[in-house]
Amino acid sequence: MSRLNRLSATAMARQLATREISAVSLLRDCLERIAEREPTVHAWTVVDGDAAMERARMLDSQASAGLLHGVPIAVKDLIDTFDMPTCYGSPIYANHRPAADAACVALARAAGAVVVGKTVTTEFATFHPGPTCNPRNPMHTPGGSSSGSAAAVADWMVPLAFGTQTAGSIIRPAAYCGVVGYKPTYGTINRVGTKMISDTLDTLGALARSVPDAALFVAALSGRRELVIERSTADAPRIGMCRTYEWDRAQSETIAAFENAGARLRAAGARVRDVTLPSPFADLANAQIVVMVSEVARSLSHEWLAHRESLSAEMITMIEAGLAVSPERYDAAQSLARTCRRMLPEVFDGSDVLVAPSTIGEAPPGIQATGDPLFNRIWTMLRTPCIHLPCGVGPRGLPVGITVAGPIGSDRATLSAADWIHPRVGSTDPESD
Repeated sequence: MSRLNRLSATAMARQLATREISAVSLLRDCLERIAEREPTVHAWTVVDGDAAMERARMLDSQASAGLLHGVPIAVKDLIDTFDMPTCYGSPIYANHRPAADAACVALARAAGAVVVGKTVTTEFATFHPGPTCNPRNPMHTPGGSSSGSAAAVADWMVPLAFGTQTAGSIIRPAAYCGVVGYKPTYGTINRVGTKMISDTLDTLGALARSVPDAALFVAALSGRRELVIERSTADAPRIGMCRTYEWDRAQSETIAAFENAGARLRAAGARVRDVTLPSPFADLANAQIVVMVSEVARSLSHEWLAHRESLSAEMITMIEAGLAVSPERYDAAQSLARTCRRMLPEVFDGSDVLVAPSTIGEAPPGIQATGDPLFNRIWTMLRTPCIHLPCGVGPRGLPVGITVAGPIGSDRATLSAADWIHPRVGSTDPESD
């Protein structure tokens, strides 16, 4: 039985370009997987197989259209599509039909991608969950807010999916579902047409099954072809092991994943040292919360004023907290972020990348909540590129991993380092059969 859906995105793109496989046959395998597993996983808000198949047939009849020619992708339902509903995870926008694609979707199509459908997001990419289950164990959360995107990639439905991150919405679901999550440097991918909830934090990124796959996707979306990893580097990066000021919240499986990663990287010949963040960073996670809730409250002013009865209790609580943030407190949080960003050259002095925890632990049980983004908050606030790498399992048999973070704007070097690190720390295949 054909299993083209299990190829890496980079292998798909290469074989599609050389006509070793067709876009139609690849898409057919993806759609069969979705039909088989969607009743359990609930990753999608809509799948338009007919339109995707028509697109695949058209691409098969043409010369290669770009980096993503014929590659099936999923679009998080926070991101506008002209040909499918975009509901932002809220009943307020049920059956909402945008007039245009978001810039990132338009660019993906221009690069040859086949949009299969829209994946579940939490309510306005915050904390109230949708119906998606963790494909590794449906009794556990997939994380959020990019819940459906992470689950669809982990369950072999599509090789690539859009994510967005305001706190931990790419890295956390990638960690819980056992896939690679890549949050690029802030602003790398254009956000026009994406529902904005925090102008100074919101970042578009990718869910994938390998570092080269994530790099390929973001290269196509950003026009930065230098991000494509043609071949893995043989040069070991200089690595700083950074526990962060949130370390006391790490559970045993996160501690083990972090410590094992450090030991394996040393054994593999990398120059590894411990890095302690400067003291101002101790308050950065709390500052991120202040900025996020304040900007969410103002970004959702229309929904708050005109549709309050359709907001979840969690959203009402967040907006009320945001409205209570004084301008002085907001400005102080933003000032701290700028101070910490200015200190990053000192932090990375002697290290190409930092390795840090991705989550408190493995995915919690139940799908009524999406887990805590604690370990992701500072990197989003700092605007650095960061990549989650799955590298083991916890006591419940669910994935755990590490975050690789680099200096602002160092996406090429950070991806290259992560690609070197991943096979040396061990990885988990996102099997769900």
